[in-house]
Amino acid sequence: MKHIISPSFLSANFGELNKDIELINKSKAEWFHLDIMDGVFVPNISFGMPIIKQIRNKTSKILDVHLMIVEPQRYIKEFKDAGADILTVHYEACNHLHRTVQTIKSEGMKAGVALNPHSAVSLLEHIISELDMVLIMSVNPGFGGQSFIEESYNKVKELKALITRKQSNTLIEVDGGVNNTNAKQLLDAGVDILVSGNYIFKSNNPVETIAQLQSI
Repeated sequence: MKHIISPSFLSANFGELNKDIELINKSKAEWFHLDIMDGVFVPNISFGMPIIKQIRNKTSKILDVHLMIVEPQRYIKEFKDAGADILTVHYEACNHLHRTVQTIKSEGMKAGVALNPHSAVSLLEHIISELDMVLIMSVNPGFGGQSFIEESYNKVKELKALITRKQSNTLIEVDGGVNNTNAKQLLDAGVDILVSGNYIFKSNNPVETIAQLQSI
């Protein structure tokens, strides 16, 4: 399949939220990537259900919701009700990962698991076939605008090998420092979904920047 672009709304202008929603609606991006931070799992706070609902009411595109929060299992139904299509939780935040993944699916959402830069791909060996998506963090989560961690290429290749070996249909997403200089290498390594924030929203022409990432 052709790779997917999922612009990260953490980098949007929340003073002109409707304008940036329309920008993505008009672009070739298929998904909206929404980072939810609680100030506990990561040292920052972002936004919650009201913003997701506002975006849901203004787009028919996929809402790709990434939970950087502790005890994500407590809020699964609330995120479904807010409009999430894909719900990604962190391996590091789940004591009972399999149960959490199954609960996400029971609510009718796709289930993803994110790995921090220090977490090994092998941790997902026994659950990979249950996952719709794995999100490789190519920066340390919590802030936008960080530099890409070069080891992420090898991590993607390792994950792709695991998916192939397990004959799974799991998609690979990468988030953190993604731009036109590393996108092709990531795609060649096996990435299916590119998340990009500052590179898109801080560019002179975000719609054109998205089109360029899509055309790689």
